[in-house]
Amino acid sequence: MSLTKAARLPLQSLFFHFVDIELLSYDAGAVLTEEEASSFTLFVFKSGSGKIYTETFSSFFTPTSSYVLPPASAYQLESMDDSEIEYYRVSFYIFNVKNGQAERFEQQLFPDREELRLYPQSHWMDLIEQLYVGHTKQDNLEAHRQQMRFQRVIECMLEHNLQDDQPRSSAQTVEQTIQYMQANFQDPITVMQLANLANVPSWQYTAIFKELTGKKPLDYLTELRINLAKEWLTGTESTLREIAEQVGFTDEYYFSRRFRLITGFSPRQYAISMRQNILVKDWNGHEVRIPSNPCRVLYCGETTGDLNMLGIPLIENQMFCKDSPLSQELASELSPDLIIFDHSDEALYLQMSQIAPTLTYNSRGSLDDRLLMLGEWFGKRQEAERWLLHYNDRTALMWQQLRARIDPGETASVFVFHRGKRLFVMGNIGLSSILYHPDGFRPAGKVQQILNSGRSYKEITAKTLHQYAGNRVFMMLPESSESREAMEELMGSSLWRNLPAVRNGFSYLLDERDWNHEDATTRERLLSLLPQLL
Repeated sequence: MSLTKAARLPLQSLFFHFVDIELLSYDAGAVLTEEEASSFTLFVFKSGSGKIYTETFSSFFTPTSSYVLPPASAYQLESMDDSEIEYYRVSFYIFNVKNGQAERFEQQLFPDREELRLYPQSHWMDLIEQLYVGHTKQDNLEAHRQQMRFQRVIECMLEHNLQDDQPRSSAQTVEQTIQYMQANFQDPITVMQLANLANVPSWQYTAIFKELTGKKPLDYLTELRINLAKEWLTGTESTLREIAEQVGFTDEYYFSRRFRLITGFSPRQYAISMRQNILVKDWNGHEVRIPSNPCRVLYCGETTGDLNMLGIPLIENQMFCKDSPLSQELASELSPDLIIFDHSDEALYLQMSQIAPTLTYNSRGSLDDRLLMLGEWFGKRQEAERWLLHYNDRTALMWQQLRARIDPGETASVFVFHRGKRLFVMGNIGLSSILYHPDGFRPAGKVQQILNSGRSYKEITAKTLHQYAGNRVFMMLPESSESREAMEELMGSSLWRNLPAVRNGFSYLLDERDWNHEDATTRERLLSLLPQLL
């Protein structure tokens, strides 16, 4: 139960100096441009959800998510489902004091951590809000108090995120007992025993445990044992008594009662039901039992061409996407035996999984990963591998044939207006995914940074267009009238007309419905369309 040691911060010589705290908010649909941190910057999200992108990582954020970036870090926020975003931004400097001399310290504080771990969340938010309440007062004494409040913020952040041999907090020792339960579930375990391991009073142990897991310790242990019993029931011919003992129950009848209470099935009913299914893992890591031969598949997403390519039929060709919003009522009426769900909303996923077994899917993932995952789910792994091999061979042949028409090192970039008048440059999906090839075009300017971070796209402003524009520029003709109006306004401006690609006659206006989808069917069609265009 020891923590992994990380590189030590020289805390004995570091001085943390508070600069400012801001409470920033953006309406739904606001354009959040890329910014650069001039000092250490702490982000604490108060409301809204979305994604934070930096040069080294990207991460989904929700209320109470926190991140700290070192100076000179470029970052960009993107709202999820155009929700309103509100967050605190705390700026501070760190100085390393040696022999009476202070030098700027600008290394990452927690190089092995993206989102900060902070608990209890209520205490952390109280510290941040207290810091914000006092930030407008200007007198010297209050400024000193503000620095003291900031030191408490730093102390909390360091205490929960430094993985070294310092004395651990109560929350960290309780967290370690969770690992102990997972490794020793077969043994008799009591709350008193766990509290002693964590070295905290039992009443405090239960409160901290529930803060971390949302469950009481023994309820968590029971669910852990039941979940392990499910694997034994479906993977072995062991008796109920043997399975009960294997997962830590001394009484098979008590085991059966608890199993039915939690799952709604008796152990034997569950085993019979599950053996007609297969266990698979979806895009977000859910382990789901699905029919071994589903015949009523409901797809909620954009890339139906992936499923069509592998011959996976959809219910009456029904699907839900951005033009046909998800309807739980209709989905239930269609009586699917499997739902494939391309959405990041975990709450909505749980609702859909009440209708039928549900697998999350990411149409913005790589083509190889998507098709191979579908192949695993539907027993079509070999068909997926054959199609990918054939597609990659055809792609390489296409670029060899186009070599005479493309200069060595020639760059390209793809732009599109979406969500009203918001401008995006494409990263690793859509038309870009076929343009950027060892024998094809190179990503232009700052587009390479987008690819390095694994981003599908990036929102930009018209003023920064030139930083992303290549020797050839491809503008997608959007379906929305509002987006099309914004596109026409940009293409009529000097910002667009003065791009070298436009002046040289290497700009292309393409219908996004034909050119900028990511599914396997569209990718295959582009192998014919692109040579004709170029």
